[in-house]
Amino acid sequence: MKKYERAVLKVVALCFKPYLKPEEAMIYCNLGRTQLNKKCEEFGIYKNNSGFYLKTDLDKMLSGVPSEIQEKAAQKSFRFRR
Repeated sequence: MKKYERAVLKVVALCFKPYLKPEEAMIYCNLGRTQLNKKCEEFGIYKNNSGFYLKTDLDKMLSGVPSEIQEKAAQKSFRFRR
């Protein structure tokens, strides 16, 4: 088995796991450690007690929908404009 085949199999396996380790979440999201932490904080995604991320939460982050923080900031800015 070649190196790239092993990498492809690992990535495919990540797609079927409900919980991801932080290293797997970085691969799944294609982000570095600090970028992943920043994005997760922005979207309110936290690790569970075992130290894993829930894949459905990461999918919401990757969907492109604005975070709740961004939506609330937009509402506040419209309220104070005249």
